[in-house]
Amino acid sequence: MADNPMYHDGMRQLQDARETRPLADRLEQVTVRTAFTAEDRAFIERCPMFFVATADAHGRPDCSYKGGLPGFVRVLDDRTLCIPDYDGNGMYRTWGNVLVNAHVGLLFLDFEHPKRLRVNGTAQISDNDPLRDECPGSVFIVRVTADRIFPNCPRYIHKMQLVEHSAYAPRAEYIPPVPAWKTFKEFRDSLPARDRGDGEQP
Repeated sequence: MADNPMYHDGMRQLQDARETRPLADRLEQVTVRTAFTAEDRAFIERCPMFFVATADAHGRPDCSYKGGLPGFVRVLDDRTLCIPDYDGNGMYRTWGNVLVNAHVGLLFLDFEHPKRLRVNGTAQISDNDPLRDECPGSVFIVRVTADRIFPNCPRYIHKMQLVEHSAYAPRAEYIPPVPAWKTFKEFRDSLPARDRGDGEQP
């Protein structure tokens, strides 16, 4: 990855200011990998959520939460993740960014047993990916090819307990409830016909 170094000049400037350049280099040597381990796979596939950072064609960033039932993100091989895109608010800020700038940063977190894993790579979106049939509720399939996979120190992760999984999370043979905001009059006439539910035109 000589053409894509782990640290750029801005990072080096702060490392040097804090005398952490040797530590940063050692962390790269010891923890950064380009292939998912069995432990990585198990961790990712038990996570019911992750955060994804993207940027538009001008480098302006966006960050989003993505959730589902454990196993909704799958590790397909030693470098590839499969992420189902579920129905949302229709803005497509995250995956729309990917169409103009494929670089993504993913952060997987476990709040009950503090742990975090970062995956940096590139993403591709498809509405005819054969894996859609295996992902109930998916609109698109996003495949992420990992360039770097590495853990981060979990010391500042606040320990929290999962109370219940979202009733809106897609699953086999299940129809999620309609989100309340789609029933608000402010949005009704802008909803796609499939979301109006009664066949009426606005």
